Amino acid sequence: MTAGALTLLGVFGLAILINIPIAFSLILAALVYLLVFGAAPMMVSAQQFVGGMDSFTLLAIPLFILAAQLMNSAGLTKRIVHLCMSLVGDIRGGLAVVAVMACMLFGALSGSGVADVIAIGSMLLPAMHKNGYHKGFSSALVGCASSFGTVIPPSIVMIVYGTTSNTSVGKLFMGGVIPGLLLTLSLIGVALYISRKHGWAGVKSSDPAERRRAVIDALPALMVPVLIIGGIRFGVFTPTEAAASAILYALVLGVVLYRCLSLRDILNCVIATAETSAAILVIIGAAGLFAWGLTYEQVPQAIAGTIGNWTDSTHSVLLLLTAVLLVLGTFMESIAIIIIITPIVMPLLSQYGIDPVHFGVLLTVNLAIGANTPPLGIDLMAACRISGISVMETLRPLSLMLMSMLAVLMLITFVPDIVLFLPNLME
Repeated sequence: MTAGALTLLGVFGLAILINIPIAFSLILAALVYLLVFGAAPMMVSAQQFVGGMDSFTLLAIPLFILAAQLMNSAGLTKRIVHLCMSLVGDIRGGLAVVAVMACMLFGALSGSGVADVIAIGSMLLPAMHKNGYHKGFSSALVGCASSFGTVIPPSIVMIVYGTTSNTSVGKLFMGGVIPGLLLTLSLIGVALYISRKHGWAGVKSSDPAERRRAVIDALPALMVPVLIIGGIRFGVFTPTEAAASAILYALVLGVVLYRCLSLRDILNCVIATAETSAAILVIIGAAGLFAWGLTYEQVPQAIAGTIGNWTDSTHSVLLLLTAVLLVLGTFMESIAIIIIITPIVMPLLSQYGIDPVHFGVLLTVNLAIGANTPPLGIDLMAACRISGISVMETLRPLSLMLMSMLAVLMLITFVPDIVLFLPNLME
């Protein structure tokens, strides 16, 4: 590896160690590299920073965030939770199952793990604590279940990967459906096992009439993923157009059907969207600049050559990449990982005949695990903050949940058809 590449990576690593925010760490490393080695004029830093965000597809990120904000303000979250409660009933551990199902369904609206934690966790974590559930268990459960928002479409993480790797976002969305359901089922199994072991409660039993009312009440919310995935699947619109359609749909629900969205509510949603989108796009721009430096120093080709000399097994390469991603996910933000790693691994995917859609879904599952792995574990930390506990209190139940997610990751790693079945139907 060249001196330039070592400087780039070394300054970035040092900045992370002294707790400089990830976006500024990336920018600092790139600027030091340009100043020391003069690889290009300093104007290139501004051009590459802006160029990293210059994509029509990335417009889907603020649009999906705004759609989720509007749907939450329109009360769709409460309707989803009520539906899950009416369907699950009073089985032992039922409230834990409700938490997982509600997180999965809201993830199909928001595309963001942290948004999922805040929306669902704020409602269900106090209820779980009131019903005797251990705070460490419930926080770990909501954190893990909320991370499925990065796997189940519409996923902001998949949009960033698709843009960076020039892979169809529509196919990535379709590829995330089955793994997302498998993750949900595996986590429900762990939740039931732990809940029944401790005798934790279910929810109030519902009669058939109440279940019908809950389904009808939540039906508009359940139609959102159908609108998005169906529209993309049948070529009605692109992911960005799907996001804009979701905003229109949310406005119709909130203003016309439910009549609960005021101008003040809409303005608050726009402000929250601007704040969240700005934070994401700054990381995207900074990571794009950093990735340019890596590419200029031919780091992707060097790594691909090294791995190529080490093994000729596709599965070995995927397992190696999985190990790297799991480690990175423990201390780095997901979007930065994607933009830095993607240019490095694309030559490997081509060399070993790995489908970029398959790898993209593996990447999102890896990042979902990383979002709940200390010391960073952003989804886990958000859930712990709502519960008012430390991350240390979650470690025992968290280990079983992460093992279940890792089992699904290994399954889709060695059986790629699980991921590629639905995307192949689009061809």
